[in-house]
Amino acid sequence: MSENNFFASPLENLASKFRSLPGIGKKTAYRLAFAVIDFPEQKALDFANAIIEAKKKISKCSVCGNISDSGICPVCADKKRNKKLICVVEDPRDVAAIMKISEYEGVFHVLGGLLSPLDGKTPEKLNIKSLLSRTDELLKTENPKDIEIIIATNPSVEGDATAMYLSRLIKNFGIKVTRLAYGIPVGGDLEYADEVTLERALSGRNEI
Repeated sequence: MSENNFFASPLENLASKFRSLPGIGKKTAYRLAFAVIDFPEQKALDFANAIIEAKKKISKCSVCGNISDSGICPVCADKKRNKKLICVVEDPRDVAAIMKISEYEGVFHVLGGLLSPLDGKTPEKLNIKSLLSRTDELLKTENPKDIEIIIATNPSVEGDATAMYLSRLIKNFGIKVTRLAYGIPVGGDLEYADEVTLERALSGRNEI
């Protein structure tokens, strides 16, 4: 045990691992670490195995980039969904938020982040090329007038920049591009928005 640590090294190590997670501060990290060491041995093993299994089995959907435990995620595999309506989001948590709205019958495309050159998030680092390829493939069988791309990035500086960048690219295909209405507070995150706000933002989307 070092002079800067209060507890045994294994517990300090465990707390440091929890602290590396987003939104977990020092006090919460220690609280979680103590909770885990109080687990019965089998429960601790189950907890560890669940992490390993998720890491090994969860991958990205080959179509939209959403998380999946098979080649294609359940949304893309659902033949009842409208493949001509694509909602573009930042990450899989946004997919989960919009899926709560039963009225949305389209599919998704997960960018894996937002444009932010200062943070190294350039267009090449995002799932943009596959979105353009996907759109191009769709145009081989569908009328451009029947296709709509909804850009559902968060209402932030990065989200706005990403939306405008995508809009310029997608409009070259001659299809409709819309953005969620500002029922979502500026600077807010989709994953934290309530269902009513999301539904209004979706139904009131504007063409860009």
